[in-house]
Amino acid sequence: MADLVSPDQLQKYVPGEVLLSSDALGWGEVSMRAYRYGASDVNVPALRDFVIVTYRDGVTHMHRRVDGPWQAKRAVPGSVSILTRAEECQWVWDAPIDVIHVYLTRQLLAKVSADAFDKDIADVQLQDVLSTEDDLVKRSLNAIADEVQANNLGGRLYVDAISTQLCVHLLRNYANVQLREPREVHGLSHMQARVLNHYIESNLDRQLSLEELAAVTRTSTSHFLRQFKARFGVPPHAYVLRMRLERAQHLLKRTHLPIKDISAQSGFSDQSHMTRVFQRFLKTTPHSYRQAAAS
Repeated sequence: MADLVSPDQLQKYVPGEVLLSSDALGWGEVSMRAYRYGASDVNVPALRDFVIVTYRDGVTHMHRRVDGPWQAKRAVPGSVSILTRAEECQWVWDAPIDVIHVYLTRQLLAKVSADAFDKDIADVQLQDVLSTEDDLVKRSLNAIADEVQANNLGGRLYVDAISTQLCVHLLRNYANVQLREPREVHGLSHMQARVLNHYIESNLDRQLSLEELAAVTRTSTSHFLRQFKARFGVPPHAYVLRMRLERAQHLLKRTHLPIKDISAQSGFSDQSHMTRVFQRFLKTTPHSYRQAAAS
């Protein structure tokens, strides 16, 4: 198969005026472009990402052919189209239109699928939809476009939340998902465990989310949980807590840092939290532990 076309390359094949773009915002697995198109007859190449379209202005008769007969629908403001990835197609429309494109990577849709089904995903595809009415999709795409224009604080987090909701909706209504056959869970590989340990150790002084740790091993959160427990015998939060305790013990033995500073460097929320953990697991307090280590 020829190289798949990325969102920023699409304009070369489907000429139009770019009205708005998220290219400079670095959103990763979600991107957005708004276009103004004249009447067109275009061959759309095989795309790298899934494309979700909503029409903002203009009424047109839309014709499309993927691999078979032509389909025809009328598109009006608020209509939605869905283009699957990795398939060439031909589109014809007979009047000017303004549209929003939101591009979702296969990796993003597969990750949300794995979390939604709590199973490993072999493949995920979206159905081709020429034109339909779907208010949630329309509102999601408009919200993403509004965020590109505003570029507000926390924009990436906001778009991540919208795109996750959008992916779940697409999976419920327009997706074909192939699950992998269940297999024995062998746990994280030696390399994954080593990289993960180094990452936790390097970031122990701050809060670590499950999603962040799963991303380090390039697995979905549900798969990561199973593999982690198979490798280490405990859930991630218990393992990280044990590492915090071990760092605090080391600093209490080897340094003269104030206990408050040690609690912060070990990633505890405060000194009281560290004291509770010491009492729970070591049956002593940090102060008493330091005194005993010095004697």
